[in-house]
Order: sequence, then structure tokens, then C-alpha cells
Amino acid sequence: MADPGASLPGASLDEQVRAADPDRWLSSRFVADARARADLVALYAFEAELLAIPTRVTQPLLAEMRYAWWREQLDGVFAGVPRKGHPVLEALTEIVARRGLDRTPFDALIEAHIGRVHGEAHDLDAFYVGPMQTAARILAGPGHEAAVAGAGRVWGLTQTGRLDEAAAARPDARKALKALPVAGFPAAAHAALRKTDEAEPIKRLRLVWASLTGRI
Repeated sequence: MADPGASLPGASLDEQVRAADPDRWLSSRFVADARARADLVALYAFEAELLAIPTRVTQPLLAEMRYAWWREQLDGVFAGVPRKGHPVLEALTEIVARRGLDRTPFDALIEAHIGRVHGEAHDLDAFYVGPMQTAARILAGPGHEAAVAGAGRVWGLTQTGRLDEAAAARPDARKALKALPVAGFPAAAHAALRKTDEAEPIKRLRLVWASLTGRI
């Protein structure tokens, strides 16, 4: 099968994420360590590739085939032998080995995307909680999954337009985040954003405030 996961030619992973996922790209700017920031961006680039599939094909079966391709590529990623010449897969393979990442959230995310193209409801844990927990592991190491679970749900509720539920869940998420090391906070900072359609300057201010206070 031809490579259905090819990134835009000439585009860096950072550029790819900035275009596809500006909110999390903004939050990644608050990662001080350059390597950790690049690792985080590579994770978000992988997610951006999955998110783009339904925009590239119109038939659910064709979309499912592309998601199956990505699932197959994870075999190489977690075995340390990525598809050569694919920037996202090569970067992800290095991160998996260096950070000791678990494959389960990656598989769950792909399965959730397949469900979405077949009309199933958003799986908040697979789409938002699992990826945020993986991001926290990249930035702060293992053992902080519980600290960001609530923030992941707040982010998911916001992204799916369930703003009242997000507001109700935010206080408990804030309490849990107190256990997260400062270095890991950018993994959850975007949960401070209140609306998907806010102007970028407002989002930047919210993220600055969140990063200074450790609150979402």
C-alpha cells in the first residue's frame, strides 16, 4: 500500500503542529528544555496525522484503511525500526525508546478515530486523556498519569463543546494538577483555554497565566 501518512513536503514537525493544532502548539512553547519540547511536538504531529485522515478521504472504509496503516506502523515504532524517511514515525520511535512510552494510548487513539469515522461518539479518554498522560510522561517522567487525567477530560469537554461540563470538572482537575511537577505542566496547560474560537491573543494570555500559576 502506498504511504498514506506522508507529511507535507518541506514542512517541519513544528510547522505541521502549529498549522494543525495551534492550541497545543502554543502550550508547547512553555517547555523550557528544547529536546523535551521537540519530543512533545513529535507526539502532537502523530496525532495531527491521524486527525487529518477524514479530511483527505471521504469514505469511512478508506479512512479505516489509513488508520490500519498507522496501527501497523506502530509495530515498527515500538520495535525500534520505523519506516525510513517518515519524519513523524522516525521521531516517534526515538521518543518511545528514550522516554519508555506505553503503546496502549496510541492504539486506543487509533481505535477511537476509526469509531469516529463510523459515527461513534467521542471517546474522551482515548482522544484527550491518554494523549495528555503520554505528554506528561514525556515532560515529567512516569507516575503522573492520575495528576493530568482530570485536565485531559476538561480539555476534551471543551473541544467537544460541552463547556458547562468542562467548567464543573475544572476545580477537581486543578486540585489533581498540584501533584504534577512544574516541568510537566505544559502537557496540561491548554486545558486552561475556555473556548475553541477565542482569539489567539486571548489564548496566549490564558496560557501565560496558567503557566505562571499552575492552574487551568
